Amino acid sequence: MIGDRHNNLPSQADEAYQQHILKGVSRTFALTIPQLPPALSRVISNAYLLCRIADTIEDDKHLPFSRKYEFSKQFINVVSGNKSATDFADALYLELSASASEDEHDLIQHTPAVIRITHSFNPRQQAALERGIRIMAQGMTQYQQTNVKDGLKDQADMDSYCYFVAGVVGEMLTELFCDYSEDIERHRQQLMQLAVSFGQGLQMTNILKDIWDDQRRNMCWLPRDVFEKYGADLKGITVADNGAAFQQALGHLIGVARTHLTNALRYTLLIPVHETGIRRFCLWALGMALLTLRKINSNRAFTSGQEVKISRRSVKATILSTNLLTRHDRLLRLLFRMIARGLPDEDLPEKINTLTKVA
Repeated sequence: MIGDRHNNLPSQADEAYQQHILKGVSRTFALTIPQLPPALSRVISNAYLLCRIADTIEDDKHLPFSRKYEFSKQFINVVSGNKSATDFADALYLELSASASEDEHDLIQHTPAVIRITHSFNPRQQAALERGIRIMAQGMTQYQQTNVKDGLKDQADMDSYCYFVAGVVGEMLTELFCDYSEDIERHRQQLMQLAVSFGQGLQMTNILKDIWDDQRRNMCWLPRDVFEKYGADLKGITVADNGAAFQQALGHLIGVARTHLTNALRYTLLIPVHETGIRRFCLWALGMALLTLRKINSNRAFTSGQEVKISRRSVKATILSTNLLTRHDRLLRLLFRMIARGLPDEDLPEKINTLTKVA
């Protein structure tokens, strides 16, 4: 049997499984996605699970690169309907190591359920999901071949990595938003120009928060050229090397991330005010990232992501304040400026990535 696209429609059990497993593999998205209109919530939940399957392949600590490459290629074909989801899931489930969580094992085992939902969407939605997963899977595979123990080569390399794991997701979401709403479709060109930056702002915030947790796993996603500019060497760096030069370079990257998040606000305010669910979905992610950047900036000598993780109280405050101001652009700009006060600010290159040519 070739792919399952034309063979099965999703069942109620498939739909229930998608809602259930989302809570198991992501607390954050299980919180934000339900804010979306039901039609969008269904497709974006599915999009997240597809991304999580791709991540699970790449994150497995014990799966050889050759197998990661093969499974990533297979998964691209599964999403496009050119390979059986059942065959893919059965093979990957047997090889997945204990480093993957119980929920990730369960998700892989239920890939056919996820894919049946994927193949029930309209052609534009399916095309957006297929493109996003193809670029993400191919890009992550590319970085699997790179030794990132001592950091990435330069800022452009970091931008490329962020595009593959987050920027392309911004583009995918934008296409889904535009498919949902004619009012949003009118702003498509402007939204697409900002979508990659939105994704990079969120991803850079996560990279900065997880610097030392990644370092303990012999991984570093920081750009060497930025740290060399300030007199810091990423080779073999440990928390004991977190001195003035390192903290200055960290400040520079905080400024870059802050500028991307400024673009994220511009993106969000292009969403019509009556689309409150979509605005909340964007604002909650933006607000939590901005608060995390503030914590990192105020404690650049942190040694663990736990030290700069925002509290549940801050999450609740973000939700409350953005919900109250969802329809008020001027007040949202004011709130952003208040939270971002004191953060460094850095200009971005005219083009933060040139990778859309792989689309």
